[in-house]
Order: sequence, then C-alpha cells, then structure tokens
Amino acid sequence: MTCLDCFDRRVRFLFAGGFASGVSWLARFLFNTVMPYPAAVAAATVVGMVIGFVTYRSLVFQDSRRPLTAQLGGFLLVNLVGGVVTIAAAIASRDLVLLPLGLGAAAASVAHAVGIAAGAVANYFGHKNITFNTT
Repeated sequence: MTCLDCFDRRVRFLFAGGFASGVSWLARFLFNTVMPYPAAVAAATVVGMVIGFVTYRSLVFQDSRRPLTAQLGGFLLVNLVGGVVTIAAAIASRDLVLLPLGLGAAAASVAHAVGIAAGAVANYFGHKNITFNTT
C-alpha cells in the first residue's frame, strides 16, 4: 500500500488538478503582461494542461493500462473541450457578470478562477472515462 492508496481518486484528482490550475491561474498574470486577456487565458490553460497530464498520470490514474499515445490523444480531446469551457466561462463571467457588478480590475482574476472551476468538472469525468479509462 502506498501513500496514494490512502486517498480516494477524486481527492487525488482535486489536489493534482488544483496544483495545475493554480499554476495556470498564476501564469495568466504573466501572459497578460504581453497579450490580451483571452489569449492570456488560453496560453495559461495550455500550461495547466501540460502540468495536469503529468500529475494526473502519475498520481491519479497511474493504474491506467492504455498506451501513452492513447492517453495523450484522449487528454488532448478532453482538454480541448475543457479548455473551451474554461475560456468561455472566464470571458462570460467577466463580461456578463463581474464587470457589470463593478468589480473592476479584480473581475479578470475572479472570472479566470470561475472558468478553471467550470472546466475542472468536465475534465474529471472526461479523464476518468476517456483519457485513462479506469471505469
């Protein structure tokens, strides 16, 4: 029994995804200094996806028997959908909810966090059932 066995797969997913999402969220600030908000969110999402694949594969779905190339293909597919959800939710919540509420400069940061959370829900089920197929 390893330490990983002590934690439910969903808990490990939350920790691994939280780490990847945190890096993504912080990276958006750096990218936003050289590119517009939508592009910065997209670039930060890619950073989060790379970190996510490595951590999900090694800490959450390490029992997957799918070949690495199949895992990568599934991961890209699931994250393409999750990335679209993340970007759309971030832009929509910023422009349609948070800016009209008068949050000003904080709207972009809060909206990006909302987008990350929205994408995380779809990603768990996609990675569990498609990427690493552990059902």
